[in-house]
Amino acid sequence: MEQNKVKGYGVRGWLLIIWIATAFLAYTAIGNYPLNVLSDLYGGQQTLSNIYTGASIAGIVIQLIASNFIGRLKSIKKLGAIFGVLSIVALLGIMFIPGYVPGTMQMVWRAVYGLGTVLSVMYGTFALSILIGQWFPTRKGSVMGIATIAFPIGNGVIGPFAAAAFKDGTPHIALAFAPFLIIFIVGLVIGLVFIPDYPEECGAYRDNNKNMTPEMAKAMMMQEIEDKKTSVWKLNHTLTTRDFWFITVPAGFLLFWSVGTMTQTNAIIGSMGDAVAKFGGFSGIMLLICIFGIVGSVVLGFLDSALGTKKAMIIACAVMLLAGIFGAAATPERAGLLVAALVCLAIFMGASSNFTVSLAAQYWRREDFGTVFAAVNPIANLINAFGPMVVAILLIGFGYQTLFGATAIAGVVCIVLMILFSGKHVKAKDDKYREAAGKPVDDALEGRK
Repeated sequence: MEQNKVKGYGVRGWLLIIWIATAFLAYTAIGNYPLNVLSDLYGGQQTLSNIYTGASIAGIVIQLIASNFIGRLKSIKKLGAIFGVLSIVALLGIMFIPGYVPGTMQMVWRAVYGLGTVLSVMYGTFALSILIGQWFPTRKGSVMGIATIAFPIGNGVIGPFAAAAFKDGTPHIALAFAPFLIIFIVGLVIGLVFIPDYPEECGAYRDNNKNMTPEMAKAMMMQEIEDKKTSVWKLNHTLTTRDFWFITVPAGFLLFWSVGTMTQTNAIIGSMGDAVAKFGGFSGIMLLICIFGIVGSVVLGFLDSALGTKKAMIIACAVMLLAGIFGAAATPERAGLLVAALVCLAIFMGASSNFTVSLAAQYWRREDFGTVFAAVNPIANLINAFGPMVVAILLIGFGYQTLFGATAIAGVVCIVLMILFSGKHVKAKDDKYREAAGKPVDDALEGRK
């Protein structure tokens, strides 16, 4: 059969990208917007930060529990759809429960906010991310690079959201969230109608690679489904592999500093006073963050596919180091350095959510992707869960320069860990576990960049 170059993502592939992008936007809006913009209505920044952290940890525990049987689930799509529906229900509660009234209603609102954060984490960053790995196992970097544009867009429109939420000086929470609710519902309907668990189930191809017959593609799918049931990468094997930690900790720190700092952009930019007026103030800088976040997500996503996940992550960690250096050196007289720091932050923020999917798909087998990702994602997000709280403590207690100094230190640590990571060592572990399980050892993991 003539081998044609694989191009594009296919109609169904694009619909999957749209679905997961709306889920990422749901995660941003449900978890970040109340914390960043509405916290004064519901008990203050520290209170919502604690709820966000606790909810994120709850989601992580659920993912770790799920990692032991994720390979035996009949349908990841159905799991994602359930979390999607429940996330929308939680958002309706956030919109219409008058939590700004002290007392019982405020406590109920806080509970719904925490539950919504858990559900949105499980929806976009867990269940649907596994679908991406099943549809695009070797092109996951560029696909996630496009889908995660939702994060910088979500942060970029936080200004209009805030304006709508406090129109006429009074709370209009439902009005502000209404456009996002519509987007989430449309995305969920697209997924339910057009996206199955595997591309072969609707006549499409893995990676949109049509260099095989439909019969060959379906046979590969059935073999993969069977192999998943006996994956050798159980949770204990994954957590005792040193390279899992060398690559997962940097993935977590990229999320930690980007998500954590994004929840405090209003306070960080405000600390500069009128010095940032020439950059358009809060709205202008958030627009810059949106633009460069999109660029970072797409560019680092394509670098992931072209150069390999390790090199792309080292580049992202180097950008994090630059963000820390610029921010630590910023003063009101040198406000441009703070803007540069936030631009760098936006670049790696746009790609930070790419890597949990990419690294699990890049360095482990297709049959093991689900179980490994079910460990990578919660561990990275456990680190991320403390981001808003730690960033708030550093910012309030020590100032933005200390905050960015800590970011620079984290950048150095992450670069070192990424240099230490070895795909060859992962293969050696894979060989060991497969031999012990009576499975054949082969070269499937050879040469992974």
